[in-house]
Amino acid sequence: MSDPSLTSKIPHASSLTEARLRKIEELEDLGIPPFTTGFVPDVNAAVFKQRFGAVADLELLGDPLHMAGRIMALRILGKASFLRLSDESGDFQAYLARDTLGVENYKLVKKLDVGDIIGVRGRPFRTRTGELSILVDHIQILTKSLRPLPEKWHGLSDVETRYRQRYLDLIVSPSAKDLVRTRSNIIAYLRNFLTTRNFLEVETPMMQTIPGGATAKPFETFHHALNRRLYLRIAPELYLKRLLVGGFNRVFEINRNFRNEGISTQHNPEFTMLEFYQAYSIYEDLMVTTEEMLSGLAKEITGNFKVRYGDREVDLTPPWERMTVREALLRHCGLDPDQIDDRNAVFIKAVEMGLEVDKNDSLGKLWMALFDEVVEEKLWGPIFIHRYPVDVSPLARRNDEDPTVTDRFELYICGREMANAFTELTDPLDQRSRFEEQVQARASGDEEAHFLDEDFLRALEYGMPPAAGEGIGIDRLVMLLTDSQSIREVILFPHMRPEKGIG
Repeated sequence: MSDPSLTSKIPHASSLTEARLRKIEELEDLGIPPFTTGFVPDVNAAVFKQRFGAVADLELLGDPLHMAGRIMALRILGKASFLRLSDESGDFQAYLARDTLGVENYKLVKKLDVGDIIGVRGRPFRTRTGELSILVDHIQILTKSLRPLPEKWHGLSDVETRYRQRYLDLIVSPSAKDLVRTRSNIIAYLRNFLTTRNFLEVETPMMQTIPGGATAKPFETFHHALNRRLYLRIAPELYLKRLLVGGFNRVFEINRNFRNEGISTQHNPEFTMLEFYQAYSIYEDLMVTTEEMLSGLAKEITGNFKVRYGDREVDLTPPWERMTVREALLRHCGLDPDQIDDRNAVFIKAVEMGLEVDKNDSLGKLWMALFDEVVEEKLWGPIFIHRYPVDVSPLARRNDEDPTVTDRFELYICGREMANAFTELTDPLDQRSRFEEQVQARASGDEEAHFLDEDFLRALEYGMPPAAGEGIGIDRLVMLLTDSQSIREVILFPHMRPEKGIG
């Protein structure tokens, strides 16, 4: 039967939690605080093993060590107990002997539970089985855990728990910690790659008066002091281009973007992008840069240009294949060369394939509807798809040979878009015309169409140098290099549907 005095402290407390609450009361009665500070470890698990793992005679060592960690396993015997403790670097074993701790202090062991965070002092030694351990002569409870850790993860229901309670996933799963470290290493590599090539890292606004730089539905908020609506950025592009106008030739930002879209294995409404811009360059230059950057990254992270993803392998050894949108449609959609430029023929093809297209959609939009539905998943790559239609590329420069398409590419790996780049549109008159077309599309109900940004047009009117720019999705890149099938695996705290009982 539940103790009301305990369950009032934690609603819906389990019997195991109630038992731990009772231990807290017992500790407080003994004058031992269950939540304390002041203990500073001087050695972690990795250093402990590195420093003493190969030492033959541990008896000669002098000063005691201070170590701390979370109890992951607890085996209490008569006169001795074994604890498996875990810290950020790994795990280690602590050996507690009644003769070493003293009778009264050894009684404290019975107040411990798996999940508690403790500090120990002692010297390294080897057990009878030869395992390196710390022989504890002092123990201190730092944080008493009120909830028991799960014994194991299994089934789809636990996948949801892992994403909702990432802290719990990190406690019990070393591979989850490894993924976090890999993501950090990936971002560090990208940052170093660009800074060593004279790119300047900058920060641009995350709240914008006019959202731009991508076709997406933004999140809205309101600033009361300014009495105006603001938007969470969907991309930093238009601000980074303003810096090119201002005289910086190479800039980049590793940024958080927000798009009010659905959630899937490939999409999260909040995600991380790398965007970089290079003056006096064209999009073909960025193809070469991208090959060098991402192949080098794969070699750094995995040790190989060939990466395993799912049940297949992708070879990132440069150079990579290049194909136009037109060529991709001809190869994968069953369109004939005499049909592909016929808007009605393409519309009929899209309808026959069951796509949701509008009778007023332009040829370019119909192309991309077919591309997204049919072609994209077939692009194992790595492959650069380039020369996108003008009407779906409002910020890219028109191609000199064919003004119906733009100097733009998207990089596809494993059937997913990894990067988007183009030679920038620097003509303010053409840019204004493109923006006005987007405004008309928005008025017709397209919530993802661009806004008209007068200040950006004003900046272009002062003159922006010829340039190329690119955005790379870091989350999808981490998915590729860690063989993760869902974007939720590589985002520490992904957005989820509301949890029952919690707002």
